[in-house]
Amino acid sequence: MCVGVSLNCPRKTRTQLAMIYLLTLIVAASRFLPHPPNVACLGALGLFAGCYVAGKRAYLIPLAALLVSDIIGHVAGIPGMGFYNLVTMFAVYAGMLLTVPLGRCLASGNRWARVPAGSLAASTVFFLLSNFGVWLGPWYPSTLAGLAACFGNAIPFFGYTLVGDAFFVALMFGAYEASRVRAFRFATA
Repeated sequence: MCVGVSLNCPRKTRTQLAMIYLLTLIVAASRFLPHPPNVACLGALGLFAGCYVAGKRAYLIPLAALLVSDIIGHVAGIPGMGFYNLVTMFAVYAGMLLTVPLGRCLASGNRWARVPAGSLAASTVFFLLSNFGVWLGPWYPSTLAGLAACFGNAIPFFGYTLVGDAFFVALMFGAYEASRVRAFRFATA
């Protein structure tokens, strides 16, 4: 399969490539829709890109979705979006990008048996890194008590992250697999 390659690919693969880019645009746009806190598609997009997109391009897809939506959110003055603290933003971007190698683990073997564990791992990695970044930011004292308070206050948001990642992982992986089945049927008809 030549996912992430030029338009010289067969029709089936062009359809798959189009689906990948369409899902990326939807994820970026979804950040601007009303939603509960931390119910976002970005962890799912990282897993998805890691699973289905070859090479370094897999990292570019979730990075572009997050960066473009953060730039727009920053310029538009949308609370919770944009570049509010460099250290925290680095941790957020790192947590999101680390979902890509987790997605690579889903690419082989029985993918559907591994997807729920991948979703849980992506949520957990993001929770740990992003909240460590929040603790390093200006909101909590740089003490063990501050770290405990930061993570304690973040626990309710972790539940939202788990639900959001599970929902969007099912949606993205399901939509993409459905597009592959449809493309296969079209190519063999």
